[in-house]
Amino acid sequence: MQCGPYDRPKVMAVLGPTNTGKTHFAVERMLSHRSGLMGFPLRLLAREIYDRIVALKGPRAVQLLTGEERLGPKDAPFTVSTVEAMPLERRFAFLAVDEIQLCADDERGHVFTDRLLHARGTEETLFLGSDVIRPLLKKLIPEAEVVTRPRLSTLAYAGEAKLTRLPRRTAVVAFSAADVYQLGEVVRRQRGGAAIVLGALSPRTRNAQVELYQSGEVDYLIATDAVGMGLNMDVGHVAFAGLEKFDGRRRRKLLPREVAQIAGRAGRHLRDGTFGTTAGLGPLAEELIEAVEGHQFAPLEQIRWRNGELDFRSVAQLMASLDREPQLRCLVRTRDALDHRCLSLMARREEVRRVATDRSAVELLWQVCQIPDYRKTLTEAHLHLLGQVYQHLLVGDGVLPGPWVAQMVTRLERTDGDIDALVARIAHIRTWTYLSHRHAWLDDAAHWQERTRAVEDKLSDALHERLTQRFVDRRTAALLKRLHAEGELFASVAKDGGVEVDGHPVGRLEGLSFAVAATDAEAERRAVAMAARRVVGPALKQRVRALVEAGDDAFLLDDEGRVIWEGAVVARLVAGTGLLKPGVRPVLDESIVNGTALAVRERLEAFVVADLARRLAPLPELAALQNAGAASASLRGLAFHLLEGLGTADVGEAGGLVERLEPESRRRLQRLGIRFGVHALFAPKLLRADALALRRLLWRLAHPNQVLPAPGQSSVKRDGQVSAAAYRAIGYRLLGGHALRVDIAERLSHALRQGTRDGASFQPGPELGGLTGLGRHDLDRVIQDFGYRRCKRHAADDAAPHFRRAQRRTARGKRERANAAGSGNGAFAVLAQLRTGSLN
Repeated sequence: MQCGPYDRPKVMAVLGPTNTGKTHFAVERMLSHRSGLMGFPLRLLAREIYDRIVALKGPRAVQLLTGEERLGPKDAPFTVSTVEAMPLERRFAFLAVDEIQLCADDERGHVFTDRLLHARGTEETLFLGSDVIRPLLKKLIPEAEVVTRPRLSTLAYAGEAKLTRLPRRTAVVAFSAADVYQLGEVVRRQRGGAAIVLGALSPRTRNAQVELYQSGEVDYLIATDAVGMGLNMDVGHVAFAGLEKFDGRRRRKLLPREVAQIAGRAGRHLRDGTFGTTAGLGPLAEELIEAVEGHQFAPLEQIRWRNGELDFRSVAQLMASLDREPQLRCLVRTRDALDHRCLSLMARREEVRRVATDRSAVELLWQVCQIPDYRKTLTEAHLHLLGQVYQHLLVGDGVLPGPWVAQMVTRLERTDGDIDALVARIAHIRTWTYLSHRHAWLDDAAHWQERTRAVEDKLSDALHERLTQRFVDRRTAALLKRLHAEGELFASVAKDGGVEVDGHPVGRLEGLSFAVAATDAEAERRAVAMAARRVVGPALKQRVRALVEAGDDAFLLDDEGRVIWEGAVVARLVAGTGLLKPGVRPVLDESIVNGTALAVRERLEAFVVADLARRLAPLPELAALQNAGAASASLRGLAFHLLEGLGTADVGEAGGLVERLEPESRRRLQRLGIRFGVHALFAPKLLRADALALRRLLWRLAHPNQVLPAPGQSSVKRDGQVSAAAYRAIGYRLLGGHALRVDIAERLSHALRQGTRDGASFQPGPELGGLTGLGRHDLDRVIQDFGYRRCKRHAADDAAPHFRRAQRRTARGKRERANAAGSGNGAFAVLAQLRTGSLN
């Protein structure tokens, strides 16, 4: 709206820091006139003021105009718009522009400067903004009355604080999406969650996130500097996580006035606010603190300007008119605005130069170049879209083809993907929403406005859901909200041990400990602990009493060394003073201490001793024999070897003790269940699966670095990292690179002796492979390790080889033959037992 010399509107500038009531004052001034227009820097802020006027005057009294949105009747007396969308062709009694200091902005400053120099109401004009523009405003508009409004509340520096120590109702400000996400994850874990505000969010998503914060569902807001302009929220403290930003051209430090603009979000109306730092940023400089607290900043010396009288006779002349320099030194030509860059790049394309040859085609090209790229990247994809739009508008009936528009919009109507994918799609669809409001470019503009708005809303809702899922733990937030509001939470314990706080399942009593339900939120853990302890404590005392009084049949020691009581782990075995004396470590809640914990430990230790004695008999009796003074030395010695092997002893390593053992001592061991084999002494009862698993457990407790084979196998390939003593302790004998269970080894040895009786050769049959679980070649090596050699006349045959006992006589061989004679079992009887499967 250009005003001639006959117009003498009142021009006023209302300047001051944030929270001075400038916007409220301007709205009241506009509504006192018969008509009015207000331009705002953000679509979101324009919508907020539009909603406020609708509530005051009704929906027929006001319209909203932005690049992407049109609401209300065109002839409404009041119009609220973004600065770029201000309908200056209409005359309004009142006109206002908010945040006029943005005249200095590199990208959009020239638009604000144009409004400052040329836009006027017929009766009153109002410019709102920071005091930094005062000198230039007085110079450019000497007739303007400048009014300074003080801040309604105090803004004070509160220093540095960790994220976990920030007060409730805090906005944490970072300057990249990645930093916002990282901070959001931390706040979710520590404080239950946070709302997220980014410049790339659609207004619908941003409003939904702000509502999370405003409603009190979360107490923290993590945002970029998008929070610094126009978002009026219940913020008590602003914490800076950084002081550098990328402004679209370079990474730079924030100016003091920019710090103040953001910090000023804290403390609204008459409530004081504070600002500070967090996330390891360190304290602010004293001069910066003084500037922000005192609202004292260096005034603007220059503002951005661009020639508004454009020449559309050719592309070259259009670009020349855009490059025209201002006549005033305080005005600096905008050199790198997005539309100007698009024009420069489009003009290099041959297909564009070929058709942009007359005034209408050049003017259309300029309009197309002003299509916004909401991703702020000016990628080749955006230029390709501009080229397609331009070509479509130049041919045929001069409108965008409906099928093409439908295809472009439909492919964006997807809600899959992560947060970044949804943000990118929203940026794309916002461009199409903008295009839908160019009525002359579409056959059915109203249809496409509804269609693109529906897609944007769908994507925005999905994005809000993703943000909330990732950055808000709703259960934790609800618990903390109740805790802050009422000071306590109601907790209860169900019969099955489930613990609830305020109706939320938060964990359960398992044995003698309280297990909190899995959660990433440290805040929830603390809140639950405070509430649950009141009911968990008495329930744990009852459980302790029941455990101490329980009989041994109420407990179970499993193969992993866990003591189970009533379905829950109440203790774990650990290394003790010996193989048969493991330690017992109770699993106790932190509240079970001192005498109560000692009583639990003693009861569990008594169970473990009794359970080992029952399941590993006759080892306790062997321990008694080892210490019995009346027993012979040979008997005590063999008892020692059997205890060291957890029920298995090697005859060769016993050093002649078997040969020297008295008949009565032999019978005494046999009565305990000890079997005398040619190569080993062993207790068949301790070779059962349950006993072997327990033997394996006890050895692993004492030797945690050895990886033992699983129990129950008749043979395993030897692991060089496992000692012979370890194999013996779990019931194996080492032979031919394998470990054979001792009873299997004895049965194999008997069969070999029978087959080679009287010097005959012996060919192992398939029953020996079935007995040992070994293939032919592995079985051959085992047989040779028993002291047998392959017969040469059969060495080349493909069939199983024959074996003959080696002629070399050794002391060990003598002992083995003597043992065999003393066992009372003949070779023929052993073979018969082997074939019938009755040999144990």
